[in-house]
Amino acid sequence: MAKVKIRAIVLAAGKGTRMKSTTAKVLHGLCGRPMLWYVLRALRAAGVKDITVVTNPQLQERIGEFGVAGVVQEEQLGTGHAVRIALAAMPPDASGRVLITYADMPLAGEDIFSAVLSAQDASHALALVTARVALPSNFGRIVRRGGGVERIVEVRDATSTELAIDEVNAGIYAFEEAALRDAVARLRNDNAQKEYYLTDTIADLVRAGKAVMPVVTADPIDILGINDRAELALARSEMNIRLCAQHMRDGVTIVNPLSTSLEPELQIGRDTIIYPNSSIGRLSEIGERCTIGPNSRLSNVRLGNDVTVFESTVFDSSAGDRTSIGPYAHIRNESQLGEDVRIGNFVEVKNSRLARGVKASHLTYLGDAEIGEETNIGAGTITCNYDGKRKNKTKIGRDVMIGSNTSLIAPITIGDGALTGAGSVVTKDVRPGQRVAGNPAKPLPDK
Repeated sequence: MAKVKIRAIVLAAGKGTRMKSTTAKVLHGLCGRPMLWYVLRALRAAGVKDITVVTNPQLQERIGEFGVAGVVQEEQLGTGHAVRIALAAMPPDASGRVLITYADMPLAGEDIFSAVLSAQDASHALALVTARVALPSNFGRIVRRGGGVERIVEVRDATSTELAIDEVNAGIYAFEEAALRDAVARLRNDNAQKEYYLTDTIADLVRAGKAVMPVVTADPIDILGINDRAELALARSEMNIRLCAQHMRDGVTIVNPLSTSLEPELQIGRDTIIYPNSSIGRLSEIGERCTIGPNSRLSNVRLGNDVTVFESTVFDSSAGDRTSIGPYAHIRNESQLGEDVRIGNFVEVKNSRLARGVKASHLTYLGDAEIGEETNIGAGTITCNYDGKRKNKTKIGRDVMIGSNTSLIAPITIGDGALTGAGSVVTKDVRPGQRVAGNPAKPLPDK
């Protein structure tokens, strides 16, 4: 038996005027991803790979970033009109099925899409998601007769009796494709908005003797549609709670999820503890038994096991096992910290490689540097990497002692086992084992 083809239409052409933004509504982010990204991810997780997004001209310029096809609805003539445009761009499949949803519902997960697809079978031309909500509500009402769905009435067209119905339309549908094409072709715009409502297809199918199956979602928050920034903040809060709960169930301790910000697709090892006011984003990978925070921000980082990041910021960088960062440190620009490194108070590391056991405990800037194992960097040290035209490299060997308030004028190389005296301004290479001091630094007598 041939497998039934399932395709999806995602409605994203709305102008989103209530967002009061120059950015297309569905590109507004929550927890580090555009709301459209979440909808597409959930569809794909539910097994729907062939997806067409109905866009406006602004969104169409960006739709290729999401790996889906986009068709433009030039005139905003309603959801039924949007579906017509999408169907016109899709080769007909008489035995196919079409799932339709909105792009501004990022909390609708894989389970909802899977449930509505399962409910649409040979005996039902349509399955649709409903929810029971507190009134008043701007959602269209589900009008039942004899327990079955008879029609959907939009709020603007509803009577006072219909407005008292607390079962609402979520805007998620699974249609027989043939039935959908026939019903959409018959839509009319004789309503308060003079638009073609996709919801009118329900009454059309019922009149034709076709069955409609409602699928009631347990939690109305799942079908939250985002129309303004207040609703975006509500969805962001709910999504973050879900992300935190997922990691806590996987063995991560999050002391206060309400003050912790996470993004999707993170890897966080077991027995890691995240303290309040911390954020982790951009596909970061955190090892086991790490301690993050409080008051730390991590973005695109790779941390080994038993790493501590305390009151600090780490961007686009990595740290090996047992490394300690902070408080008040800033690690950035592809820096690589080896195992057992100690980065302390008010230390900045930029585009540098620090080998195992390096210590820079206080008030130091290390930019464009390579530092060997077990080297100690004294407080107030600066790698002077910029000469006004270009960034230059500082190379420091292993077991080196850099005295407090040393300025290393790059490009420069400090050999293994060397030492610089406190307050030195080092302008020339220092050979292995050599001791230098002064401004400019000069060799000291051998012991």
